[in-house]
Amino acid sequence: MKKVSAFVLFLMIILSSCIGGSGENYVLPSSVGNTNRLLVVTKGSLWQDQVGDALRKIIGKPMVGLPQPEPHLTLSQVAPEGFEKMMKTQRSVLVLEISDTVAFTINKDKYAKPQTIVYVSAKDKESLIKQTEKYAPKIIEIFKAIDIKLTQSVFEKKRVDESTYKTLSSLGISLTIPEEYRTVDDTGEFLWLRQHLKSGIARGAGSNNILVYTLPLDDPDNVKENICANRDKIGEKYIPGSKEGMYMITEKAYTPATYDAVINGKKAFETRGKWEVKNDFMAGPFLNYTIFDEKNNRLIVFEGFTYCPSVNKREFVFELEAIGKSLKIL
Repeated sequence: MKKVSAFVLFLMIILSSCIGGSGENYVLPSSVGNTNRLLVVTKGSLWQDQVGDALRKIIGKPMVGLPQPEPHLTLSQVAPEGFEKMMKTQRSVLVLEISDTVAFTINKDKYAKPQTIVYVSAKDKESLIKQTEKYAPKIIEIFKAIDIKLTQSVFEKKRVDESTYKTLSSLGISLTIPEEYRTVDDTGEFLWLRQHLKSGIARGAGSNNILVYTLPLDDPDNVKENICANRDKIGEKYIPGSKEGMYMITEKAYTPATYDAVINGKKAFETRGKWEVKNDFMAGPFLNYTIFDEKNNRLIVFEGFTYCPSVNKREFVFELEAIGKSLKIL
């Protein structure tokens, strides 16, 4: 009898760990949603009015460096009364509401896991517009970071042993590279990897490419100004076109944008722009991380570039970003 009572007590403890006092089940379902997608929960009257316009103006603004206009995040909207059942399992959710308080709050794993819900509230429409404009850049940062982390966790499960690559070993660099990438060149000083894309109209022709190399840290104050010149030299040396005199360069008609960044706790520059092949018609977007490794008096360069004519390229460049941000100096 005591054994039965002990079992019943044990069972009650297990059940109580899964069920709250209100009877709500705390075993959360897995969240759903594609990367770079954001569900906005707000009234239709706000979404169609200036509040929605303020959000779309910033988040819907075309990203730098992409040939076709593509927003930072793709937005969809649902009214508060429609935010139930499957809608509540969306991974990335933004709630815009008029309430008695002015607030910007973040809630993790409320209805699903992993999940992030950002709440922006204000007392009236005019104040909510100001709140939306104020926090829109932060909203992009939050949800992109979540998607980067999720993508990296996916890549980690199919990661290639980095000791396979002479260049990573000799340079003392760790990088999460998915198994889909094939080696084009691996000299011990320069690494070029390529993944043939298998989706959309880019199937068979499109590719994502990764470059890794180092440069001497001779002039720390002029690193930013020399990023494009350095990548053009590398292109001429290592990335040939189909004929003699053709090689990859920074597109002359488009000025790249460079931002401050941090990779593996190190100061870095992030540059987004477009590449082209000199004297040819091939072109596409690139993402360059130039990282200061002052201990070893060098710059570590990770670059990803995409070639997939006639299709949107945001998601391809995003995957390159996730790989680049996984870089660690050993």
